[in-house]
Amino acid sequence: MSKLKAIRKRIGSVRNTAKITKAMKMVAASRLRKAQSAIETLRPYAYRTRDIISQLAARADFSDHPLLEQREPKKVELLILTSDRGLCGGFNSNINRTADRYIRANERGHESIELDIVGRKGVEYFKRRNVQVNMVFKEILTDPSQEKASEIAEHAIRRFTEEGLDALYVVYNEFKSAMTQKVVVEQLLPIVPAPIDEGKYLPDFIYEPGKREIMDSVIPGHITVQILRMLLESVASEMGARMSAMDSATKNAGELISKLTMQYNRARQAAITKELIEIISGMEAL
Repeated sequence: MSKLKAIRKRIGSVRNTAKITKAMKMVAASRLRKAQSAIETLRPYAYRTRDIISQLAARADFSDHPLLEQREPKKVELLILTSDRGLCGGFNSNINRTADRYIRANERGHESIELDIVGRKGVEYFKRRNVQVNMVFKEILTDPSQEKASEIAEHAIRRFTEEGLDALYVVYNEFKSAMTQKVVVEQLLPIVPAPIDEGKYLPDFIYEPGKREIMDSVIPGHITVQILRMLLESVASEMGARMSAMDSATKNAGELISKLTMQYNRARQAAITKELIEIISGMEAL
């Protein structure tokens, strides 16, 4: 009888867990629709802006701008975009492992590699490793905004222009679909010049009030837009990964409930059979 009670208790516990995972899946699906709409709206503008700035970076008359200066990457920083919460499948672990592989593969090629981390999961992973964490940004992916992206961009620009940083790379999940996310290591600073074929005509622009004034305003805005795009990519990827993980967890809970129910019925049938045998045996003895 105690075995039956234990199985019933476990079935109830798994049912409660299934209710929680199903609710989390529905919440993630709702947030995914909003995040997917936001990133699909921003992407065309962000990509077009990136193309224009890359073309400008390829021009010799812009090479002296501080954010376009190409130099040997001795002092490098990684901006790692993770979440503050778990239960989202391989979302965080894939990012952390990719960043860790980059560090181990380039620790001899760079004089130093420092980290800026967005999200608690990245901090928890790298605090156990011998890597210098320069800055931690919390509560970013819960509600990404242009103000938060601008804060990160200002920090990155200051590090690059005033603190001797040679290159800044961003490690994040690029959103493909609710089921698919791709970990990307993308150079943010300095601006990567567009490849120019020999003899290819470069379109010119009219600059008002002047080239330097325009670039001083446009490039920091471009950095902010790219960081905002990466944050929105990460949010959509996190929600897609969480929805998939909670869907799998709910299905696994259902399968476990079926197995436990079958186990309960067999144990109950065995207990009834045992009682009948005892009754019959007692009657025969009388």
